[in-house]
Amino acid sequence: MLAALAHRGPDDEGMWIDPERRVVLGHRRLAIIDRSAAGHQPMVSPDGRWVLAFNGEIYNYAELAAELTAGGHWQFSGSSDTEVLLAAWATWGEASLDHLLGMFAFAIWDQRDRRLVLVRDRFGVKPLYLHLPRSGGIVSASEIGALHAVGIGTRPDPSAWAGYLLDGQMEFADRSFWSEVMPLPAGHLARWHQGDASGAVTIEPWYDLAAAVDAAGWDDRPDDEVLDESEALVREAVALRFRSDVPVGIAISGGLDSSTLLALVDALGPDEAGVHAFTFTTGDPTYDELPWVQELVAGTAHPLHDCRLRSGEVPELAEELQRVSDGPFGGLPTLAYARLFERARHHGVTVVLDGQGMDEQWAGYDYYRSVTAVDQPTPILQGTSTSPTRAGCVTADLASLAAPAPSVKRAGPLSGDPLVAAQIRDLTAVKLPRALRFNDRASMAASCELREPFLDHRLVELALRQRRDRKLDNSTGKVLLRRLARERLNARDVAAPKRPVQTPQREWLRGPLRSWVRDLVADGMSWQPDWLTAAGAWGELDQFLAGDGDNAFFVWQWLSLGLVARTRPHHR
Repeated sequence: MLAALAHRGPDDEGMWIDPERRVVLGHRRLAIIDRSAAGHQPMVSPDGRWVLAFNGEIYNYAELAAELTAGGHWQFSGSSDTEVLLAAWATWGEASLDHLLGMFAFAIWDQRDRRLVLVRDRFGVKPLYLHLPRSGGIVSASEIGALHAVGIGTRPDPSAWAGYLLDGQMEFADRSFWSEVMPLPAGHLARWHQGDASGAVTIEPWYDLAAAVDAAGWDDRPDDEVLDESEALVREAVALRFRSDVPVGIAISGGLDSSTLLALVDALGPDEAGVHAFTFTTGDPTYDELPWVQELVAGTAHPLHDCRLRSGEVPELAEELQRVSDGPFGGLPTLAYARLFERARHHGVTVVLDGQGMDEQWAGYDYYRSVTAVDQPTPILQGTSTSPTRAGCVTADLASLAAPAPSVKRAGPLSGDPLVAAQIRDLTAVKLPRALRFNDRASMAASCELREPFLDHRLVELALRQRRDRKLDNSTGKVLLRRLARERLNARDVAAPKRPVQTPQREWLRGPLRSWVRDLVADGMSWQPDWLTAAGAWGELDQFLAGDGDNAFFVWQWLSLGLVARTRPHHR
């Protein structure tokens, strides 16, 4: 299992085995903070009671360490955030979670009381998958590939694949794309007690975004007060995520979010020449944002790297990324992002910041302006006039097994508002979970850590509490954010035009990748011959390759089957 996760942690490896051989914790380390042996994991508390295996970062570790030291709770032997998390748990137990600002998935074993707790961060930035054997107990890992390495979950889950092929679903609360494996939901924890004769595992939430914003209520303060708090929080969020003992870079595009991030980074005052900027391109000016990015960094000392993805690189890179993915990924844009992280590591940058999350929290997507009902579904794609999927090509037998679409229905003062309900659904069930999974695998495949400063939960909660006119006007979204960026942060007024896609996926699949497409679709149909109607699928594909249609989403769905067939050929 550890070998299957080597890309997530190439710097160190550790294993702890309970003397009774009932519990084993393993860890692969990507050393970011306190890279010395003092940060080795699994980490055992000085009294031997607690054992911790932790993935992620606790950004406010310095403040928590000072609090724990002042209270006489802990004498630290190193300066890692892992030891701070261990001390916080030993001191406050589960209540420590409310103290944490970070992205994390961890397992902590109580040797005295024989209890295991697994925890995932508020938005699920860091992954954690569970297998619950019928005989009792629990097996978990950061990626499903580690479970596959020991023969767990090697059969595809047809209900998840049906949901994907029919409706484009990519995230599920109670299942994954592989049988008997489920994600620990974001903001949840799982408990297992060795003394429980049933071996049962209990799963419950420790953080609820909708409940948090409902409890706080609408923010009716004057604009300037909201801007003051937003500015203070966003500055702190970026500053905290610059804490690192390895080089930190930034991923940028030509839009508002990148402009805001760059302005915040420069306001922090680090040596600009030491903070490299990375953007991905494809060589197609119709899609590339390089001119806007170059204008964005003009006048700064940030070295800018053009991370070019070429069509000929797609087949090999797609298989490489599929091997570490736990299901379908997001097509050529995800491959382009993976190329960016490869280039970052090539230039010695281990940590990269990006602007993920602003569109969801400040209603930046075009479709938000037309949301009128609490249960209005999120569109799979924007900017297309035809259906993204080809449900008619899915066999009736598979379609009958489809998992239900995710639903987040609330009736609170905010979560019952159509716009806020759509934002909460996108943040917790649809858009953000999908993007976070893609981004995590793309970055960790290159042993690079991605940090998302705008997903600080305090920022998200504050933005959701704003009424509609602070988010949307007649022509655009993110109204108050735009004002903050221009008036308070001196962000450059640079924004690339809105586009439905970021890469020439449609053009490449029809052109230089045409033969690869046909071969890969054939592999996918051979892998699961009862999932697609051959005549219908080949007919639709031929029409697409002939130039019919304005989106390639359904083609990538079928290519995903072929990629899994090639990378996990014995898993049927």
